[in-house]
Amino acid sequence: MSILQDIKNNIPNAVTSLNLLCGTLATVAAFSCFDDVMWGLQGYQLAFVLIALGAVADFLDGFTARLLHAVSGIGKELDSLSDLVTFGLAPAMVLYNMMRAAYPDSLLAFAAMLLPVFGALRLARFNVDTNQSTTFTGLPIPANAIFWIGYTAWLAKHHTISPWVSVACAVALSLLMVCNLRMFSLKMHNLSPRENWAQFLLVITAVACVALMGLPGLAVTIAVYVLLSTAKTETK
Repeated sequence: MSILQDIKNNIPNAVTSLNLLCGTLATVAAFSCFDDVMWGLQGYQLAFVLIALGAVADFLDGFTARLLHAVSGIGKELDSLSDLVTFGLAPAMVLYNMMRAAYPDSLLAFAAMLLPVFGALRLARFNVDTNQSTTFTGLPIPANAIFWIGYTAWLAKHHTISPWVSVACAVALSLLMVCNLRMFSLKMHNLSPRENWAQFLLVITAVACVALMGLPGLAVTIAVYVLLSTAKTETK
């Protein structure tokens, strides 16, 4: 019976490990940024797909744990380590390789390294903070990945943009992950528009931006998320 219980308890960890695997493969794909790698996708596009699959696994591990009532002491730590790779390191490597391709003689691409560093700080603080169940302190690291998918999708079509724009974005997102701004969760306890106006506005914004702009609309969506979180905090 104990063996079966151990297996059940580790099923969510196996799902979390899929998240980590996706993040690792996305990091590898990022170094073939503009090469055709498979399925007609360039490296950065395959990285996007793998990060998205990692996000699905990240959702399913918690769902599986609740469904099985599975308890594992390493589950939370493994989840954070996986998130750091998939939502911190992988998008950073996409940004790094795009900047290196556009400006091979510049060292500004190394600004991308800020993202996994500050992402690690964000996750470490989350793990020891018990007040981040319905709201978050600082930008959640999956939102960081969503922004960079949108931004680098736009950057792939605008190679001549100043590298300082990317540096500024890297610094801004890094600081947002560790700031004290209270940011709302998409989880809603009811469908009241009065209580959940920010969540509804964000969903509408995301649909509209992606419909009109494609993947770059994701970056705009995260910018709106930050603005809505600021507005919601000030109205309390």
